Amino acid sequence: MNWQEHLADNRERYQNEMLDFFSIPSISALPEHAGDVRRAGEWVAARLAAAGMENIEIMETGGHPVVYADWLHAPGKPTILIYGHFDTQPVDPIELWDSPPFEPVVKDGRVYARGASDDKGNMLAPILALEALLQTTGGLPVNVKCFFEGQEEIGSPTLPPFIAANRDKFACDFVVSADGGQWTEDQPAIALAFKGLCALQIDVTGPAYDVHSGGYGGAIQNPIHALVHLLDSMRGEDGRILVEGFYDRVRPLSEEDRAQIAAVPFNEEEYKEKLGIDATFGEVGYSTLERAWGRPTLELNGIWGGFSGDGTKTVLPSEAHAKITCRLVADQDPPEIGRLIEQHVAKHRLPGVRVTVTVQDSAARPYLMPASHPANQAAREVHLQLYGKEPLYVRSGGSIPVCSMFLDSLGVYTLNFGFGLNDERIHSPNEFFRLASFARGQVGYCMLLERLGA
Repeated sequence: MNWQEHLADNRERYQNEMLDFFSIPSISALPEHAGDVRRAGEWVAARLAAAGMENIEIMETGGHPVVYADWLHAPGKPTILIYGHFDTQPVDPIELWDSPPFEPVVKDGRVYARGASDDKGNMLAPILALEALLQTTGGLPVNVKCFFEGQEEIGSPTLPPFIAANRDKFACDFVVSADGGQWTEDQPAIALAFKGLCALQIDVTGPAYDVHSGGYGGAIQNPIHALVHLLDSMRGEDGRILVEGFYDRVRPLSEEDRAQIAAVPFNEEEYKEKLGIDATFGEVGYSTLERAWGRPTLELNGIWGGFSGDGTKTVLPSEAHAKITCRLVADQDPPEIGRLIEQHVAKHRLPGVRVTVTVQDSAARPYLMPASHPANQAAREVHLQLYGKEPLYVRSGGSIPVCSMFLDSLGVYTLNFGFGLNDERIHSPNEFFRLASFARGQVGYCMLLERLGA
């Protein structure tokens, strides 16, 4: 029996195991589910053992655990670290689910459950591929280590020191991440880049308490006006960020980069119609996708202060507040961006108010992998065989912090090799995963490991 026959013969069993895995409410953000996150890790450890992997360990991280396993009997072949996560997002709003989020439902070739696409279905696929190869060939074509974590949905906060402390254990030639997806059901894609993140809050304080606008208006500084002045000073009408030094480390888009982005199917009119807007906006000289994927941003996420109820209240507020996030590109440094914004605020602060800038802990470094990396080239060949099409080379405006963590601590790049799709409602009610993608992922991982070992 070959691995193809093994996967086909066990399709129903694997599907049932997937449903069992999905039923564990491993919500990492909620303390009351910490035991469930660990239970999901124990489930993964047991499944790796059943697959034939060795040296299985549930490792403590100071937060939710990491499950490790390896098979290292391919001398002279590369060592691959397979990554995924078994934690999920919360289920709110629960009333919008058509079925209980941790009672998986199979319908019309889809499995509906929280975590189905992000990332339980995707991360189970390589485990089953490892089993298929081990049970039909007696070994693996490359050396494999597994790194499955339980805190990705909260930003993997304890992983940087954990990975650094275990460099030798996790040493590899590169990482393959199952936390990702493809462009469409029939169009493969390889994700090359994810933006970094710097998050801040600005607090402006004026008088010790709210005061009468008739008695004090025009005589003292209004904190809301002062805050709006600060925020307006950060970005020009052309979309360019005006914080001094903000662009100093930005790696420019090369002609190859721009050609890869231009090759991605994108209809600007459909994009605007879907969002209900009459025009796009952003830095002059770049396309919409180039701005979203390859240029840094400074965006307001929230602003509040004063009276916002019905009717009129004639006060000058004592406080005003704003939340800002900056999405960063290679080679920007989140702490440095935070310092630059602090300096900008100090320079542009109006008299009569006190201003505090707090840089939040939720930072992430940007990540960029060369398209020419051998892992990407192997993935391209697999996608050509699986889909019969050249993959698109795409980027994301979002962040996957673990990619930069592995690069910083292990010195290796991460190939994104998942099979979820953008429409699978991850983080939303009625999340689902396609059974066809689950099966294709198993085949894809077998093919990838064979190609890497050739």
